[in-house]
Amino acid sequence: MNKTLLSGLVVLAGAAALLAQTQRNLIEISGGERPAIAVPDFRGAGDAQARMAAFNARFFEDLQDSGQFRMVPKTVMPLHVPQQPSDFHPPSAGSTAPWLTDWSSSPVSANYLAFGYTAIQQGQLALFGWLFDVHQPNLQNAQLIGKVYLGSPDDAGARSVADQFAADILARFGASSLAGTKIYFVSDRTGHKEIWSMDYDGSNQKQITDYRSITTFPIVSPDGTKLAFTSFLHNKAEIFMFSLQSGRRLPFFNQNASMNAASDFTPDSQHLLLYSTASGGVSQVFESDLDGGNLRRITGTNSIEVEPKMNPKGSSYVFVSGRGGQPQLYMMNSDGLDASRLTTGEGEAVNPSWNPDGIHIAFAWTRGFEPGNYNIFVMDVGTREFQQLTHGVGRNENPNWAPDGVHIVYSSRRGRTNQIWTMLADGTGQHQLTTQGTNEKPAWGKAVN
Repeated sequence: MNKTLLSGLVVLAGAAALLAQTQRNLIEISGGERPAIAVPDFRGAGDAQARMAAFNARFFEDLQDSGQFRMVPKTVMPLHVPQQPSDFHPPSAGSTAPWLTDWSSSPVSANYLAFGYTAIQQGQLALFGWLFDVHQPNLQNAQLIGKVYLGSPDDAGARSVADQFAADILARFGASSLAGTKIYFVSDRTGHKEIWSMDYDGSNQKQITDYRSITTFPIVSPDGTKLAFTSFLHNKAEIFMFSLQSGRRLPFFNQNASMNAASDFTPDSQHLLLYSTASGGVSQVFESDLDGGNLRRITGTNSIEVEPKMNPKGSSYVFVSGRGGQPQLYMMNSDGLDASRLTTGEGEAVNPSWNPDGIHIAFAWTRGFEPGNYNIFVMDVGTREFQQLTHGVGRNENPNWAPDGVHIVYSSRRGRTNQIWTMLADGTGQHQLTTQGTNEKPAWGKAVN
């Protein structure tokens, strides 16, 4: 393999954005103070009780990790936990029955209560779930959700009904569940860099490619049906297209060039953005059909141009260019005209990723640090304001937004190896997802039915 070409690809495929001066929170995840939700442990009737550990852990994590709520500690919850609405009774002398004010008043101070129970019915695990606004004066006004969810009578089914109920709760607040989404990443745990996938919480890690070469930089189509990546299977950087529906490789014509690298899909999932040396000289930005046909050159400079990403809400591109010296982030129209630099030139800014809102970009930046010591930042491309999300913990790069626009997945080297982490868009809630081997370059894909 051409090691010079490989090292060049790794360096080039990481240039992105610099920003302005004000450091304030760019993304208000819940529009201010997050509502408090009480989630007591659910109980199961008969054989269903054996599945409640799996259910309770998953349900609590789904809501906690969503970034939408302040979770009420279970240690301050009342002893009498309702399992169904009929368990509630208005306060009366000598009564110990639960009432809404038990949950809305101190020390619980909840805004919402999620409760219910499970049972095995006709060979299925049935979850009876309710969501109440506990600040309402009566049960009729309090009920926001009352629904039955069905799953298989095992731990997988328990987690499934937990995901379904949590998704309905999140939808009430205008948020999306991450259940069913996939994170694609590069891992060398088999001895070669291959593409792997895992669920949003790090579970169910599976190998996708087995090329026994260097395979890297996965990107997922917005509709979640296709995966493109770059591989050195034939001793040069080439683009490979993969169907996530059939699990098979799709045809893709690579230009006769020393390097062809996939970077992004267009928002309609019908075209591919790439960077290539097909025009001779250094890498430039191109667009093609999904099979590599109808190649259209977008940039035409004497400088290295890489990592084009199309705004999901428009037709403009953010890309990385060395035209000013160090790699910086630029924006241009879809025809390649009116390119303007988004960054100040300080340090190296790399790996841009658009938030689904089309307003914010996450990226890695060496601002304020020695060369190569990246941290993750978020930028409002309209105001050029930025927020630093990681601080003094390893080398953090390759951020990619979750479909919910609230979470970010990224790679971090906090020891001897790179691992995959997630966090909320304000930098809180950091979770490590991988531990085996070296893992890097994550891409988050939407759930596909």
